[in-house]
Amino acid sequence: MADKIEPLIETLLGELGEDPDREGLLKTPDRVARAMRFLTQGYAQDPEEVIGGALFTEEYEEMIVIKDIDFYSLCEHHMLPFFGKAHVAYIPDGRIVGISKIARLVEVFARRLQVQERLTKQVAHTMMDQLKPRGVAVVIEAEHLCMRMRGVEMQNSMVVSSAVLGVFRSSQETREEFMSLVHNGLRR
Repeated sequence: MADKIEPLIETLLGELGEDPDREGLLKTPDRVARAMRFLTQGYAQDPEEVIGGALFTEEYEEMIVIKDIDFYSLCEHHMLPFFGKAHVAYIPDGRIVGISKIARLVEVFARRLQVQERLTKQVAHTMMDQLKPRGVAVVIEAEHLCMRMRGVEMQNSMVVSSAVLGVFRSSQETREEFMSLVHNGLRR
């Protein structure tokens, strides 16, 4: 597929007023094609498979929080980066998942053309469907270059989105505990 992207990038360079045959740009179409394949590799990954093999029976009933999961994504509206931290919690109901799988799940969805709101929901709903926990909470904090580099050019803006399911939705106390752990919580 990279062979289809390269001529498009070469055309784009010309349309932008550049000379695609200029020495510094000769390998740019290939580099962009490889970069786009890497940045969108989540399309080729099945989120259910990421979790599937790492479920374990465990009678643990307290909140598990994985915070500060770095992610990088591309805004589907401008194909400009947005990036930040994901914070994910769940309360098991007889099954836990390997903690690295949660970070991988965030990455699978982030490595697609995205909007932050969908990314947040996809992580939460996949965890709920696959783990069948008592509840899941996801908060994502991100900086969007489409807001910083163009349009309104707001340099210090941060977008925060959340998805709360199960007991995190029905219990304000549980939701507040999660938010406290994420924002004020434990020292690193």
